[in-house]
Amino acid sequence: MAVTAYAQGTPSSAEPAASAPSAMAPSAPQAGNRLSLDRMVVTGTGVARRKFDTSYAVSSLSASDIDKLGPLNTADLLGQVPGVQAEATGGEAQNIYRVRGIPNESNFFTFLEDGMLIYGENDGYFFKGDVMLRPDLMTQNVEVVRGGPAPIFADNAAAILNLITRQGGEVAEHGARLTVGDTGLYRFDGFASGKLADRTYYAFGGFYRKHRGYRDNGFPSDTGGQLRLNIRHRLDNGEARFFAKVFDDSNVFLLPIPVADPRDPSKSLNPYIDYFKGTLNSPSLRSVQFIYPNVGGAGSATESRDLSNGRHLRYFNTGVDLNLNLGGWQLSEKLRLTKGKLDFDALYSTVNPADANAFAASFLTASRTAFGAGVNRLGYTYAGQPAAYDPYGASGLVAQAGYRSIQNDFNTIANDLRVTRDFDLAGKHSLTGGLLLSRYKSTMNLRFQDMLLELAGKPRPLDLVAYDAGGAVLGRVTDNGVLRYSSTLIGGESTVTQTSVYLADTWKPAQQTTLDFGVRRSGYKGDGYSKNTARYDLGNSTTLADNSTLGYTGVNAPRPIDGHPTSWTVGVNQELTRAMGVYARASVAYRLPGEINVYTFAAPTTTKAKQYEAGLKYSTEPFSAFATVFLSQFKPFATTVAEINPATGTITNQVFIGNVKSPGVEFEFSWRLISSFTLDGAATYSPAKSGNMVSAAGNQSLTTEGKLPIRQPKAWGNIRPALHFAVADWQASAYARFNFTGRRYVDLQNTTALPAYRTLALGTSASRGGTNVQLMVDNATNAKGLTEGNPRADAVAGQGSADAIYGRPLFGRNVRLTLTQDW
Repeated sequence: MAVTAYAQGTPSSAEPAASAPSAMAPSAPQAGNRLSLDRMVVTGTGVARRKFDTSYAVSSLSASDIDKLGPLNTADLLGQVPGVQAEATGGEAQNIYRVRGIPNESNFFTFLEDGMLIYGENDGYFFKGDVMLRPDLMTQNVEVVRGGPAPIFADNAAAILNLITRQGGEVAEHGARLTVGDTGLYRFDGFASGKLADRTYYAFGGFYRKHRGYRDNGFPSDTGGQLRLNIRHRLDNGEARFFAKVFDDSNVFLLPIPVADPRDPSKSLNPYIDYFKGTLNSPSLRSVQFIYPNVGGAGSATESRDLSNGRHLRYFNTGVDLNLNLGGWQLSEKLRLTKGKLDFDALYSTVNPADANAFAASFLTASRTAFGAGVNRLGYTYAGQPAAYDPYGASGLVAQAGYRSIQNDFNTIANDLRVTRDFDLAGKHSLTGGLLLSRYKSTMNLRFQDMLLELAGKPRPLDLVAYDAGGAVLGRVTDNGVLRYSSTLIGGESTVTQTSVYLADTWKPAQQTTLDFGVRRSGYKGDGYSKNTARYDLGNSTTLADNSTLGYTGVNAPRPIDGHPTSWTVGVNQELTRAMGVYARASVAYRLPGEINVYTFAAPTTTKAKQYEAGLKYSTEPFSAFATVFLSQFKPFATTVAEINPATGTITNQVFIGNVKSPGVEFEFSWRLISSFTLDGAATYSPAKSGNMVSAAGNQSLTTEGKLPIRQPKAWGNIRPALHFAVADWQASAYARFNFTGRRYVDLQNTTALPAYRTLALGTSASRGGTNVQLMVDNATNAKGLTEGNPRADAVAGQGSADAIYGRPLFGRNVRLTLTQDW
């Protein structure tokens, strides 16, 4: 089957066809250069071109490449790409990924599907790009651009991931895949493609998955999937495409857990909450009552929430692509429509666990004020039960956590029109001009309440009870495990319209020399409001939990945002020999205020990123390498950190402004030492440094000069040896993936470290005809490693310890078996 491979770049009339991959992972090394530098890429360019000819760093992963990497999720896939550092420990989606030392978590990273955003905002409110975009058997290949022309071909972008989907052709193809795992994973992928009528082709497929989960929630972690239909019709001078996609998936969010006793950080909490399997998620939280004020504080409302709902995202995405050759003018037209809904329940970490006696003592005065001077002591029970609970029979600690309930309705309409013209003027030019028009809207409601829990895996909620001297109950600090009702409340609506005009020229003044120029002028205008809040006492005299609840006042505060950034890039690629080339590039990108600035009253700030890079490409059949040195500068750099008030439980967003400089080098190589043994790898070294930072309000300054940005290692990467052999008529491979991540810090001032860690993954696959069997073992040695820290509490001042005592651990050893059949 042959399809024209384009998604962002406009195809030229002489563009070679690219074969769609089969569903089967290869078991033997392929002919040709090892890094696929002869593969055509379409992301970050006006016209499709060979990867070897690009003047920027781009990784191109075929479906079979992805299969062999065996990523746990989209973030884990990104983490195998040079220059990208990922934290893939949050579960299926909403993970963390950063590129080339860019301190922002993901919001400089644009996720495209066939060259277009699914939603207009890179970092939707509680649904990032990796939530909306999932590879499956309908994935043809994935391209990742770091730096370079990213800000010309996407907004708010210092990097682009472009997932390119399978298209049908003359020959009918089918594939089915079953994946099972020892974590209760059952997943089915399938696709069918072929010819519908003369010049008309289809591809249809998707996945459905059920998964108990890497951690023991007491309920399933993941349930759902997606379906996609692509229709392609060849015209005399181009082609037209239509697609429709339905997405409905629910994923439990895995948050940090306490791993060491804050009273003595050398003491592990593993006996109470297992490092590899434990979580504060619990079946005891499947029917939690939210009580909150009605608008204006007149009375209250009650709502039941279920933690097992997880991040339930549903959306419908459809669009039309038109690609025409009009007498030397090549036209590309892309229209996208998306409508979706997020319904999200999660239990977020807040402050460190507390000594049970000290925690109770901190509420004694308030209890006597509320319930009378007869209060003699405070004690614990399991929520709603009369029998006493003694925390000192276990760890002596009690834990707090924030139950979040979030709803977000969103929609997008976007249209990208571009034209490309090839002409001769002191060499050959391919000049592309484009216009992007988009409008995206969301309506959001977020409500938190604070829970009091035993310190254990799958914990039970606790009540803190006020007793008199005779043991009679006089009142409760909590109410059925709720420490504070409606402790944080955010709501509002945002509508953003965007107009972006861009121009890019690829100029070849000589056969071996390519120059690239690009500029993009964008206009953003956001209208919306945040709902004003006030504190209300709901009047239940038997508990303190409802004494200070946040409710909407009925008054909306307008929150307009706007911006008009101009991004640019210039690059050069020089082919030294048929096997070696060098390139250099400079670019400027911007990250403008977004929806969060409308909803949360966070100060609207713009981050400017200057990026410089130079690289060497070497491509032969036995050995290929792609090495890049880079420098990224962010001035001003704005970061938003969450801060929790321990007394009220309210979480506010604090914006700090400063600058960050991230020099570095990234290296990707592939080496076939002998016909049966290959060695691949990718590594990045980036000793990023921050300048001193000041809060946007001007009331707080931080000593961060020379410090690493939050959770950024200096070094990370992977090495992947593989042995290829035959067993009877089966072609087989056995391979390993060794990943390493350096030390990071949870806070801006680098006071609490996340230690370095290393992991080993193992795999083997065997193929015969259209059949493939693959076995993968992740974290084979049960290596320990912490990610994230506890960002609701530690981003400014750390955790009060040299090494993190609260964080999101790596998943323990797990095994997956995949069976794939093509026909």
